[in-house]
Amino acid sequence: MTPEQMRDASLLELFSMEAEAQTLVLSAGLLALERDPTQADHLESCMRAAHSLKGAARIVGVDAGVSVAHVMEDCLVSAQEGRLYLRPEHIDALLQGTDLLMRIATPDNNPEPAEIEAYGVLMALLLDPMAAPAPVTAPVAPVMAELQLEAPAPKAEAPIPVAEPQPAEPPRKAKRTTENGERVLRVTAERLNSLLDLSSKSLVETLRLKPHLATMQRLKRMQNNGLRALENLNVHLKEHALSLEAQEALEVARRLLAESQQLLAEKNAELDEFAWQASQRAQVLYDTALACRMRPFADVLTGQERMVRDLGRSLGKQVRLEIEGEKTQVDRDVLEKLEAPLTHLLRNAVDHGIESPEQRLLAGKPAEGLIRLRASHQAGLLVLELSDDGNGVDLEKVRRSIIERQLSPAETAAQLSEEELLTFLFLPGFSLRNTVTEVSGRGVGLDAVQHMVRQVRGAVVLEQVAGEGSRFHLEVPLTLSVVRSLVVEVGDEAYAFPLAHIERMCDLEPADIVQVEGRQHFWHEGRHVGLVAASQLLQRPAGQNSQQTLKVVVIREREAIYGVAVERFIGERTLVVLPLDERLGKVQDISAGALLDDGSVVLIVDVEDMLRSVDKLLNTGRLERIARQGNQAVEAARKRILVVDDSLTVRELQRKLLLNRGYDVAVAVDGMDGWNALRSEDFDLLITDIDMPRMDGIELVSLLRRDNRLQSLPVMVVSYKDREEDRRRGLDAGADYYLAKASFHDDALLDAVVELIGGARA
Repeated sequence: MTPEQMRDASLLELFSMEAEAQTLVLSAGLLALERDPTQADHLESCMRAAHSLKGAARIVGVDAGVSVAHVMEDCLVSAQEGRLYLRPEHIDALLQGTDLLMRIATPDNNPEPAEIEAYGVLMALLLDPMAAPAPVTAPVAPVMAELQLEAPAPKAEAPIPVAEPQPAEPPRKAKRTTENGERVLRVTAERLNSLLDLSSKSLVETLRLKPHLATMQRLKRMQNNGLRALENLNVHLKEHALSLEAQEALEVARRLLAESQQLLAEKNAELDEFAWQASQRAQVLYDTALACRMRPFADVLTGQERMVRDLGRSLGKQVRLEIEGEKTQVDRDVLEKLEAPLTHLLRNAVDHGIESPEQRLLAGKPAEGLIRLRASHQAGLLVLELSDDGNGVDLEKVRRSIIERQLSPAETAAQLSEEELLTFLFLPGFSLRNTVTEVSGRGVGLDAVQHMVRQVRGAVVLEQVAGEGSRFHLEVPLTLSVVRSLVVEVGDEAYAFPLAHIERMCDLEPADIVQVEGRQHFWHEGRHVGLVAASQLLQRPAGQNSQQTLKVVVIREREAIYGVAVERFIGERTLVVLPLDERLGKVQDISAGALLDDGSVVLIVDVEDMLRSVDKLLNTGRLERIARQGNQAVEAARKRILVVDDSLTVRELQRKLLLNRGYDVAVAVDGMDGWNALRSEDFDLLITDIDMPRMDGIELVSLLRRDNRLQSLPVMVVSYKDREEDRRRGLDAGADYYLAKASFHDDALLDAVVELIGGARA
C-alpha cells in the first residue's frame, strides 16, 4: 500500500468514526424534534451534525455523503429559519438520510447510486412539492420509492435558495479528544482484557503475602518465648558455679537472640508496610483497569429509541421511550450481553404492551404510550426497570394458552396464582399470539431474555397490573470479572457462594431444627425455611461435624429461599472469576472457578441452579435429612423404602407409618419419578400404586424386573383395585406382594413390609 493509499484509508476510518458519532446526534435530535418540531437547540445540533458530515465527506472525497448531508442540511436550515414546519414525513426522510450516511461510512454496506439519487428526489419533493425534480439517470430503488408520501407536504413560504458551496473544514487530526479536551487512545478489547486479567492476578498475588506475614509474626512470638526461656535459664544457672567461658557463651547466645529478634521485628514492620502498599497499589491498578472497561449505560441504548419509534409507527401506535440513568457505569462485556435482551423487552413492550391510540383514548389514557427504562447501581448490581403504561398481561389468556398447550391440567391451571402464570411466559415456545408476524408469535422473546440474563449471572422478574401496564425488573452484576463471595468448606473442599444471593449466615442449635411436612426446617424472619445439606447437592461426602451448632448459609433467588448446611465458614473473599473449560459444558450447580489467597482452587456456586436442584430433590422425595453429630452411621444403617403414589394423602400416610417404624423413606409422585429415583439411588423396597399419570405401576414394575441391577428388588403394590384379576395382573408383572387399599390399615402395611425386608435396621 502506497503512502497515499494509507493516508486515504486512515481518513476513511476517521470519517467512519465521525459518521458514527454524528448520526447518533442526528437520531437523538430528530426524535426530539418529532415531539416538538420548534425546539431551537435540537434544530441547531442536527444542522451542525449534518454540516460537519458534509464537510468531512468532502475532505475524504465521498461524494454520496456530501449529497445526502447537503439536502439534509438544507431541510434543517429551512426549519431553523421558519420557512418549513417539520412534519412526520420530514422526520421520516431525515432519519432515512441518517441511515444512508451511516451506510455510506461503512465500507461493506455502501448504498447504490440509485438510492442516493432517489433520496435527493424525495427531499426535493418534500422541500418544494411544486419544483420539478432533476431527471434521474438510474431507476429509483423500490425501498426509496416506498417512503414517498402520497399527500404532498405544505408549500414553503418562500423558495429555497440554492446553497452556496461551504468552505471545507480542516481535516481532523488522528488525536481524538473527549468533551473535556482529554486525549483518547484506541485500544483493542483483547489488550484491555489482558490488562484486566493481569491486574486481577496482581491483586490476588498481593493477598498471598498475608499468610506469609502471619507466619513471620508467629516466628517473632517463638523468638520472644525463646528469649524468655533463656533468661529463666540464666537465673537458674546463677545458683551453680559456672565457668567464665560458660557465662560468656550464655551471654553471647542471649545477645544474638535479642539482636535477631530486633532484626526480625524491623523486617516484619517493613514487610507489613510493603504488603499494605502493594495491596493498595494493586487495588488501584485493578480499579483503574476495570474503569477502562466500564462504559455508560447509554452505549447499549444506541438506536433503541429510534427502534421503538419506528416499530410503533409500523404497528400504528404512538410510543415514546424515556430513559433514566444513561450515565450509569457498567462493564463493557455486560453491556454487550444486555443489548439483545433489552431489544427483546422493548419490542415486546411496543407489540404486546402498548395499545393502539383508539384503545388508549377509550381507556382514558393519552394516545401516546410511554415506555420507561431506568438504570441504577444497587449493592454491586446493575438494576434495570423497564415499564410500560399499556394494558398489562391478560392472565386468563395465559391460563387458556397453558391448557391448550397441555403444559398443565385444567384443574391445576385454574388454581395458578398471578406470579405462577407469569412464569409461563418465559418458557421456550410460549406465545400469546395465534399468528406469527415479523415482530412476535414465535415464542422466543422472553425465553431468550431469561437465557441471556442468566448467562451473566443475573435474574429477571415480570410484574403487571391489569389495565395499567407491565414492569420487568432485571438485576445483573456490574462486572463479570470479580465476585464478592462467602467461601465455605463442604466435604473437605472449598466452595464460594456469591454475596449477592446470600440472605444471611447463621449457627443453628439442634433445638432450632424442626420437622414440617416431613422435612427439616428452621425459623427465619417470620417463616419456616427448608434446610438442605450442601454435601448432597454438591455430591461430596458428608464431613464428621462434632460441633454443637450447624453452619448454615441462607440463599435466596427471588421468592425461593433455603438454608444450606456447610461444614465451616472460611470467610468473605473477593474472587477473580476464572471460567471453566468449555469442554466441561454446564457443570451442575457450579458457575466458575477462582483461586484463594494460598493459590488453592475454589468453585463458585451457581445459586439459581442449586435452588433448582433442591426443588428437584423435593419433588422426587430424595432430599436427605441432615444427621447430627455421630448419627451418620445410624442413619446409613436404616433400610430405605421408595413410596410411589400420585395421591398426596396416601403418599404421606404411608411415609409417616414407615418413618415411625424406623425406616428411611423417599417418595415419588408417579411412575416416571419413581423410575428415575430407582436408577439413581439404592433402595431395599419399592411400594407403588397402579393407576398414575405418565407411567403406571404395572409398567414401572415391568421395567424394574427387566433391569439387571434392580430385578431382585422386593416390590409391593398398594392399589384401590381389589379384584382377583387386578391382583393377578400385579403379581404377574413381578410384584412380590399385593395389598388392596380397601382393606388397608396400619398393621397390614407394616406387617407386609416386615415380611418382605424385615425390620428397619440392617
